[in-house]
Amino acid sequence: MSTEQYAKIPAKMDSHVLLRVVSGHFATSQSHITRYLDIMAMKSRCNEARGAAHLLSHWYESTIPVDTIVCMEGMEVIGTYLAEELTRVGVLSYNAHKSLYVIAPEFHSSGQVIFRDNMQMAVRNKNILVLTSSVTTGKTLSATFDSIRYYQGTVRGACAVFSTREEVNGVPIHAIFQPEDVPGYEYYKPADCPYCRQKQPIDAIVNDYGYSALR
Repeated sequence: MSTEQYAKIPAKMDSHVLLRVVSGHFATSQSHITRYLDIMAMKSRCNEARGAAHLLSHWYESTIPVDTIVCMEGMEVIGTYLAEELTRVGVLSYNAHKSLYVIAPEFHSSGQVIFRDNMQMAVRNKNILVLTSSVTTGKTLSATFDSIRYYQGTVRGACAVFSTREEVNGVPIHAIFQPEDVPGYEYYKPADCPYCRQKQPIDAIVNDYGYSALR
């Protein structure tokens, strides 16, 4: 996929934070989508990650305690900057060292979301903020909430770079970009995909690691 195909959409609150978008017919593990959102530069380039974290921090006040940021879909760099932003604005942490944990769960092949024994101390009896790159159906986020509660953590909130959902299981989702910011963004269950019905080939398989072009 050529970078010339990408459109760049600036965030409303900061035009330097850009969402890179390409149109086509893409398959994720749970749905088919009409726009691929390439967040890789935002995840890995320090100045973009810092800008995204600054925007995400606006939704969290010092009255909401956060001890741990659980990062999904390779969001650890943004998560680290977000931890710094929350500390700077005075978000309360009950950790003895007054420093936030930034961790990532493990996804088992069976679909379970797990935290290994040596990581559970950052979840058990902690106030958790979940950070993910995008939310479409909300299924993965819901499974992550269930896992955190299983390990006796308390979900205090969730945020994302892009989300089609305003909440998942009663937890509000704060996102930098919404569907109205990405003209033409649609998602379908594979069985209901109009592109498949029209026999239009899939352009790429996409996930949080990137894309694999099929044609």
